[in-house]
Amino acid sequence: MTITNALAGIAVDDMTEALDFYERLFGRTADARPMSDVAEWKLPGGGWVQVVTDSDRAGAAVLTLIVDDLAEELGRLSLHGLTPVAKSMGDFFKTAKFRDSDGNQIVLSQPQHGTY
Repeated sequence: MTITNALAGIAVDDMTEALDFYERLFGRTADARPMSDVAEWKLPGGGWVQVVTDSDRAGAAVLTLIVDDLAEELGRLSLHGLTPVAKSMGDFFKTAKFRDSDGNQIVLSQPQHGTY
């Protein structure tokens, strides 16, 4: 099997609340709205993040986004009212964890120099 791309799905209960969070997270409106209960953001390195209304699965997702400069992203997000619920520094990555209104966990992660 040759995998050429990926689509990460995040289930939410309320699309209006979710759009507010994810538009601030990504710094823009969705790149695609193929249906009223779906919003999609294309990632610069390939792949998509899809937010979909699905009350039965809402709040159970974990999404890790790799960033070049975690401090810069945290500063930008702070200006938009998003504050991490936790931060950590490991041997390989620095991370900041966020939660959307449903409890889905979004992790921003910056590789330590020379590890990724």
